[in-house]
Order: sequence, then C-alpha cells, then structure tokens
Amino acid sequence: MTSVVDRALPLFCGRAILRCMETPDNATEAPATTRIADQDWTTASAQPQYRAAVVDLLGALAYGELAAFERLAEDAKLAPTLADKAELAKMASAEFHHFERLAERLTAIEVEPTGAMEPFARALDEFHRQTAPSDWLEGLVKAYVGDSIASDFYREVAARLDSDTRSLVLAVLDDTGHGNFAVEKVRAAIEAEPRLGGRLALWARRLMGEALSQAQRVVADRDALSTMLVGGVADGFDLAEVGRMFSRITEAHTKRMAALGLAA
Repeated sequence: MTSVVDRALPLFCGRAILRCMETPDNATEAPATTRIADQDWTTASAQPQYRAAVVDLLGALAYGELAAFERLAEDAKLAPTLADKAELAKMASAEFHHFERLAERLTAIEVEPTGAMEPFARALDEFHRQTAPSDWLEGLVKAYVGDSIASDFYREVAARLDSDTRSLVLAVLDDTGHGNFAVEKVRAAIEAEPRLGGRLALWARRLMGEALSQAQRVVADRDALSTMLVGGVADGFDLAEVGRMFSRITEAHTKRMAALGLAA
C-alpha cells in the first residue's frame, strides 16, 4: 500500500524537477544570493518567477478562504442547536475576514484579486462538490481534518516565502476556533454512539485522498507555483526535504484523527 508521501511526491515534484534541471542557452553562473526567506517582499519580488508564484499562492489561499466561508455558512444549516449554528456562523465570519486580508494584499501589489483566484476556482469547487458532507458530524470532520491538511501544507510553504508574505500567510491560517469545537462535538457523538467512529474514520480518509487530488489539480498548470513548492525558485531543489514535509503533514493528520477518537 502506498503512503501519503509516496502519492504526494510525484504530484509536486514531477514538473518542478524538470524545470529546475532546465538550463537556458544564455545562462551564466548565478551570484550568491540571500535566501528568499531572509528577504522582504520588495527585494524578493524583483524575481519575476517568484512574484508569479506568490500571486498564485495568494490567489489559491484567497479562494480557499472564500469557499470556506460559503461552506461553513451552508453547514450551519445542519447544526442541531441554535448555539451550534451561531458558532459556525462566527467561524464563517472569521474565514471571510481572512479572505478580505488576502484580497487587500493582492490589490496592494497591483494584482486584481478575482483574476488571481480564477485559476483555482474550478479545482476547489470540485473538491467541495466531491466532499459535500451528508450530515452535521461529517461537516465538522471536514472542517477540522480537511481544512487542517491544507493549513499544514501552506504553513510548510510559508517557510520558503519572503518575510512580508510569510507573516500574512501565517496570520490568515490562524485557527478560527473550529478545531476545539469539532473535537468536542465529534468525540461526544462517538461516545454516545460508538458505531459512528467507523463511518467518520472512513470519511476522514476520503478527505485526505481528495485533498491530495485537489492539490495535484491546483498546481498542475501553474509552473511558477509548482516550482516554488519544491524550493526551485532561488533557494534550490531539495527532494529529501519535500519528503520530510509530507511526512510531517501525515503525522499531524494522524494526531488530529486520534484527537477526534478516530483511527487514521
């Protein structure tokens, strides 16, 4: 059986490896440069490929936050109590605030937000269509497990970003509160009806698989973004580190499943 790392490495490395190995005819020996992570946006964005990659990253994140807002607002309709409905509405509001911050940043760097989001809308919409929860508990597991997988990935990528962009990305990935809320509700439901555990564990594993498929679609046609994800823009390509990155994401997923009382 292949692991998450085995499946994920080809998704992000295939095209990026080829691009990292390409040598233009007019190439000259590159001067020593400071790592992107040690630069601010003004300095780092002087590299056109890096700027394009960040625009893609912010566009993908912005649409993800907008979609999360819409989904949480929709899931609130499944809430069994008014208190639960209000809690999800509060989370949805936080997601929309994150979207606004990303849209403002795109505008500040002279990029039209909807244009930056457009390349990622179809893949993200398809992911949410494929993983529409059938009930309240599935919605909570998706909010906790599914969103956390994406957040873990973006936090890993943030380590490669310039200081200004990194601060923004980490800020919009702040927990909106649904983590503890979901754990409390799901664990209580499983304790009351243990047989729910098997169904929800299968659902969480499906979310993991769909998240990997979504990631493949998101970066498939975005050369600058796929290259940056594996460290191919300025900082060099490190296949071993990509493997360790996915291992860390997998380990975090396993811990979250345990927190929910589910088997990974």
